[in-house]
Amino acid sequence: MSNLVIFMSDEHNPRYSSVYGHPFVHTPNMEKLAERGSLFLNAYTPSPLCLPARCAFLSGKRVHAIQTYSNCSLNLDSSHETYGASLSGQGIHTVHLGKTHYYAPSGSLGFDEIFLPKDTLGPGDANHRRNPLFIRKEGAQRADEFGVGEGSTARDTAAIDAAILWIQTVGSKMKQPWVLCVNVVGPHFPHYAPEKFWEDYRNHEDLPEHGSEQASAAHPHAVSLREHFQTEAFSERQVRGLRRGYYACVSYVDHQLGRLMGAVKDAALEDSTNIVYTSDHGEMLGKFGMWWKCSLYEDSVRIPCIAAGPDFKAGVRLATPVDLHDLQASCFSVTGARRPPDWVGTPLNLITAEDGERPVFSEYHGHGTRSSSYMIRRGKWKYIYHVKAPAQLFDLECDPEELNNRAGQEQTVAAELHRVLLAVCDPEVEDKRAEALIEQQIAILRR
Repeated sequence: MSNLVIFMSDEHNPRYSSVYGHPFVHTPNMEKLAERGSLFLNAYTPSPLCLPARCAFLSGKRVHAIQTYSNCSLNLDSSHETYGASLSGQGIHTVHLGKTHYYAPSGSLGFDEIFLPKDTLGPGDANHRRNPLFIRKEGAQRADEFGVGEGSTARDTAAIDAAILWIQTVGSKMKQPWVLCVNVVGPHFPHYAPEKFWEDYRNHEDLPEHGSEQASAAHPHAVSLREHFQTEAFSERQVRGLRRGYYACVSYVDHQLGRLMGAVKDAALEDSTNIVYTSDHGEMLGKFGMWWKCSLYEDSVRIPCIAAGPDFKAGVRLATPVDLHDLQASCFSVTGARRPPDWVGTPLNLITAEDGERPVFSEYHGHGTRSSSYMIRRGKWKYIYHVKAPAQLFDLECDPEELNNRAGQEQTVAAELHRVLLAVCDPEVEDKRAEALIEQQIAILRR
């Protein structure tokens, strides 16, 4: 039985890190972690939005099963058992540190210890009306939120400080296995970073390689998201600045990962403690003219996943698709605990490197689109089904940037992957359930 440290950032597209091949975004600590362990090349979020993704990870259930469709926290079912509570009930000590964005207040999540929580205030994001589509009039104002901000990372630094202190004073002395989940907000927007990291990218204020001229940018859901966030109003100066700020924020997060890894080593816990770095979802960063998340395109739905420690082989690169449910399953596997039988996921340490038949599922029901969307990734193929828009099919082996929709040419493949989708859920039924809850939430807000 081993311990587990989970370091979860927010909104990190793995393509923007040297460990995943980026030419200038330096993430040396992620590289060190990968050298010591396993790098999962195709890891995905259960949903490309904060609250849905984190609630799915927390509960072991699909987003549609627990109806956490958006960042609005009104009328959510708070009764779902969490992995923290399940493990704690079996004698595994569980600690949650940092950002909380869930279906229940932090004090009722069932962890043995919670530090520096940041519960959602009020109803959360109430701008999630789908029909008619809500337009964020303040959306374009976000475009100027980048640059040097020494105080912008203070809360994240405090979270890492607290995690290091806990490892040194509590974790190093524990006789029972433990799971510590450390959450930071970076590199989530706004893209302010300490001056050191901002200056590292002085000569890298670049533009996206693939913009709104691409065919994939003309898909109705892509158009809706740009309209919702008013991203067409972003100037070239703002795009360049936002991208530089994001690179700086990624490097800041990598630095904090290094501090966490150092604490485990200094406490002589490397032989008994696994470390996993991941994120809740990705970031479009201007690709197809789109920003932030909310899309099932790779840049939004992909996440980093690097795992090292006694339960993971060193220097391994795994192409098999995985997701956050598999990380949740690992909490039970490495600690020797029993997992609820109806929970989704397979432990990461049991995933084989080249399983071309293993499907991974993601879904999106939140703000910025007019209907629900669902993704199946299996082998080289990625299928996206939109309830009220054309389906998409991409051959990620030949077309990793998702520039060519193959749904019309590869109808047999699309039909087979749609059958895989139907084995998970009925997309039309779940779209109607999502719409009903969203309208119910909006009615409450209007009172």
